[in-house]
Amino acid sequence: MTFLAIDVGNTRLKWAQYASPQPGAAVLAHGAAFLETIDKLAATQWAGLPAPTSMLGSNVAGDAVRRRVEEQLEMWDHIEPHWVVPGAHACGVTNGYDHPARLGADRWVALVGARRYVLAQGRPRPVLVVMVGTAVTVDALDKEGLFLGGLILPGHGVMLRALESGTAGLRVPTGEVVAFPTNTSDALTSGGTYAIAGAIERMHRHLAERAGETPLTLITGGAGWKMAPWVTVRHTLIDTLIFDGLLTLQSRRLAL
Repeated sequence: MTFLAIDVGNTRLKWAQYASPQPGAAVLAHGAAFLETIDKLAATQWAGLPAPTSMLGSNVAGDAVRRRVEEQLEMWDHIEPHWVVPGAHACGVTNGYDHPARLGADRWVALVGARRYVLAQGRPRPVLVVMVGTAVTVDALDKEGLFLGGLILPGHGVMLRALESGTAGLRVPTGEVVAFPTNTSDALTSGGTYAIAGAIERMHRHLAERAGETPLTLITGGAGWKMAPWVTVRHTLIDTLIFDGLLTLQSRRLAL
């Protein structure tokens, strides 16, 4: 009953094969590829894998990319691709978005993974779910599992490219994060980092005031490890949060 989980982001595709489609299952293999190279997955990273029994994916890169991934999955002719579509409820999470289906699939899956993580800690608590990648999302989940809403802002690379394209003379090397930047490279790097950190800390305060208690904060995403040292609220870095959500959703789907 091996299971293939796929997370297609704006820049990269990440995948992991598990021994079974259940939370906590052993990881058999994993990898990542830039979207420009996914047409080679069947011939490279997936070539030596045992055929998975089932597959579930999250995709925010659009239908054309989804079709390219499905073409690679044809190497296993018995696999029927399934992709997450956000709904009103799933696995103890209630979608509070004005139009639930318009919530990004990655955000929805991460919320499901976060809810499972919170309950595994022993009691329901509010949780702030931060994903740091090409874009940054900061989503609030109350202790009953209601998604209250969240922020979307550009990731650090997008911020820098926007400044480079809109401002003359800012094509400079990446700098360091410092309290008082005294050169343009450090000013750009510090500015982007503190902007993201400030959004996280502001939403953390909003959720604490709404919930009446300090929320857990979970950080994930391809650039989560870069951002985590600059977030002053107590937090936990979980690289596998979307995969945890996919495992949770798949186990529930198979149980129905």
